[in-house]
Amino acid sequence: MNQTAPNTVSGNQVALPSENGQAAPKSRNLRLLESLLERPASVPAPSVQPAQPASPEITIDTVSPEPAKRGWLSALKTRHMAIVGGFLALVAVPSVVSTGYMAIIAADQYHSFSSFSVRSIDAAPSSDLLGMFSQSSSGSTLSDSYVLVDFILSERMVQMVDEAFGLDTVFARQGMDFFYGISPDMPIEDRLAYWRNMVTVNFDQTSGIMDLQVKAFSPEMSQKVADFVIAQSENLINDLSLTARNEVLKTARDEVQTAEDRLTQTRASLRSYRDASQEADPVEGAKLAAQLIGSLEEQLVKLKTELSTALTQMGSNTPRVRLIRSQISSLEDQIAKERQRFGSGVSGKGGRSTGQATDVAGRIALYESIQTQNEFAERAYTASLASLEKARVEAGAKQRYLAVFIKPTLSQMAQYPHRLLNPILVTLAGLLLWGVAVMVFYNIRDRH
Repeated sequence: MNQTAPNTVSGNQVALPSENGQAAPKSRNLRLLESLLERPASVPAPSVQPAQPASPEITIDTVSPEPAKRGWLSALKTRHMAIVGGFLALVAVPSVVSTGYMAIIAADQYHSFSSFSVRSIDAAPSSDLLGMFSQSSSGSTLSDSYVLVDFILSERMVQMVDEAFGLDTVFARQGMDFFYGISPDMPIEDRLAYWRNMVTVNFDQTSGIMDLQVKAFSPEMSQKVADFVIAQSENLINDLSLTARNEVLKTARDEVQTAEDRLTQTRASLRSYRDASQEADPVEGAKLAAQLIGSLEEQLVKLKTELSTALTQMGSNTPRVRLIRSQISSLEDQIAKERQRFGSGVSGKGGRSTGQATDVAGRIALYESIQTQNEFAERAYTASLASLEKARVEAGAKQRYLAVFIKPTLSQMAQYPHRLLNPILVTLAGLLLWGVAVMVFYNIRDRH
């Protein structure tokens, strides 16, 4: 005898029809899935036989997912709005503003280009034109080139351009272009920074060539300013060359002046000696004195011979013998005096005093000393003159000048500002900042 199983389930199961016509119970998870996929009205009422009056689990499952879904959407919108706002502030707005400024407001700028170099005149110049231009800068020309670069980008050049053209007139603001124009009340430091932004100097150390580029709001003004800068640079190089030339010649001129003063002193001493001795050359005077002594001795020999002959013919007290003896005595005294003047060194009444020596030997020694000093001074003066001439030739060979290869050009089309490149750079910079900010935000969020 078959007994039917009770067709009732607990609150967690629902009876379903089986193969033999009997209903099988449904699990709680299956009922929850059906409540999410279908509306509650689509569930057939007869198949559910609750064992309890009400099922609190079913009511809670059908209502609870809605508040959680709304909170997730609210958090997502806030975070995304912050990212989008940052993109607009850092990327979109600056990009649009820079593009509009470059396209509408920014004034055209024209540049004038020139190329030049500091050269020196070599003593042995190159035989061809290519060799002259291929000579590398060395020594002082290299240092002068660096000096010239600093001079072009210095406050002195800014003041000179301001005095010649008026910096406020040359780089005045064009229309509403406040970014590229110069302000009338800028201090000298800001004017120098603006000048270095509008003037570019590139120096190649290997070839020694400098490239000058001057920007202005009109092609004629940029060319005029470039011509003025080159003219002032040429004046500076000429001044530096003249200074170097004077430094090279200064030592040689000092040597010439010293030798000339020494020669003047020795010549003055020689002139004083001749005035005191009353003879141009004591050596020649000594020769004349020797000839005089020889003549006196010859006369003395003749008188002595005549005296010997007279004594053989007459007495010793005769007038003729006395006269001959008196002549012989006078000749001997005269010869003794002349010989004393040659080498005694003692002043006598018949000698010529020079203030330092009265005999012929002393005068000759003094004269030879003065003459030696005079000859040495003359040779030193001649050598110093030769050194001065050589220094003058070398200074002329090392003279520096400014060789202009390319004269300032006159532009026919505006090259600045870069109306496409500048907005791209602004956009890239904004993207970089925005990307860094987003990464920092997510990094902080993940850590917390």
